[in-house]
Amino acid sequence: MASTINEVPPAPLAAGGKPTNRWLQLIFGIICMALVANLQYAWTLFVSPMEAKHHWGLPAIQLSFSIFILVETWLVPIEGWLVDKFGPRPVIALGGVLAAVGWVMDSYATTLPELYAAAVIAGIGAGCVYGTCVGNALKWFPDKRGLAAGLTAAGFGAGAAVTVIPIANMIKASGYEQAFLYFGLFQGISICILAMFMVRPKPPAGVRIAPRIVMTKVDYTTSQMIRTPVFWLIYILFVAVAAGGLMATAQIGPIAKDYGLDKLPISLLGITLPLLTMTLSIDSLANGFTRPLCGFISDRIGRENTMFFVFIGEGLSMLGLMKLGHDPIAFITFSALIFLFWGEIFSIFPAICADTFGTKYAAGNAGTLYTAKGTASLLVPLTSVLAVKGNWDRVFIFAAVISIAAGLAAKFILQPMRKRTIEQSEEMAANNFKMPVAVKRPA
Repeated sequence: MASTINEVPPAPLAAGGKPTNRWLQLIFGIICMALVANLQYAWTLFVSPMEAKHHWGLPAIQLSFSIFILVETWLVPIEGWLVDKFGPRPVIALGGVLAAVGWVMDSYATTLPELYAAAVIAGIGAGCVYGTCVGNALKWFPDKRGLAAGLTAAGFGAGAAVTVIPIANMIKASGYEQAFLYFGLFQGISICILAMFMVRPKPPAGVRIAPRIVMTKVDYTTSQMIRTPVFWLIYILFVAVAAGGLMATAQIGPIAKDYGLDKLPISLLGITLPLLTMTLSIDSLANGFTRPLCGFISDRIGRENTMFFVFIGEGLSMLGLMKLGHDPIAFITFSALIFLFWGEIFSIFPAICADTFGTKYAAGNAGTLYTAKGTASLLVPLTSVLAVKGNWDRVFIFAAVISIAAGLAAKFILQPMRKRTIEQSEEMAANNFKMPVAVKRPA
């Protein structure tokens, strides 16, 4: 393909020209993501203790979590723009400071407005770290974007696993306020220290790209990107798959309860747990494992080809859970497959965004695409409409249909459309035409 470069990459360089080990940059980013993951994944540990002390009501407390997610998601484009302009170091450091401030505020909050203000600050901090680390990984690894984005996203997805037990123990021993305070400071300070080692790369002259990867040589600004039809097709596919997965995965608990399976004891590797607990544990492992796995696969066989198999696999897994999920083993198996086929969106979509719209503005562009997660979350309440009177079949069928349709669209619509867009943009750039949307024809 015209846009594929088959050259051995030179030693990675920082923007200032100093040789830098890009794998260390990736590791630093993964650790930062793991440190900030508690803001989302450990939150559930604090809810009941806060309710027991303040009696605010669970819905009011959980509104804080919703605020955090919306701010963390929707401000990533701005934070990505800051990364592209100023580099990763100041943005990650700012994220560390805000993450610490948010949890320290939580530790002292005595009113709901204070809790909500802390959620806004923590959300901005989490977005700074998430958007920067993913964007930096895309820039350092043009030849392994899927793997790099997947490993970075896996750090966020699995990062809380290391600290969730110590946090739970501190809440039990010293109260939730102390856990917020000490872990907030620890996480924020650690992120700030790691930020000092983060640098943006100087793009190499050539990289070895798998033959099936279609990659542009033209850098789109975010404003140029959002005026291209191919961006909106990618965005719609992201929303469709994310919404389908969220609708199914968010209801695993209620579904298991309605099927009469949630408290059924299940033994695995000598460990006996209630079925729902065992299912959620396995699902979390599948969700983290699939991000680098599918990213790696997409680096080898192409983004759209991977989307085709994975999105259809997700849809079929949903139908399998619908038809066979009343059996305990089938419930665990198909639930894990849904998470396995769903979690990869956080590696493949950032990678295909950078492939299509270039490296220079990759953080801002990937951040803009990431808002699709927030858009998809707005569709999740549709689940309660579809599942009226406990009819989960409608939820599974709807989610499966849009996932399978997204897989077909990725292969047969997005793939040729993206190839044409890249070829046209490179032709325009070579002829000094205005790129990419308002083509200025020569007189």
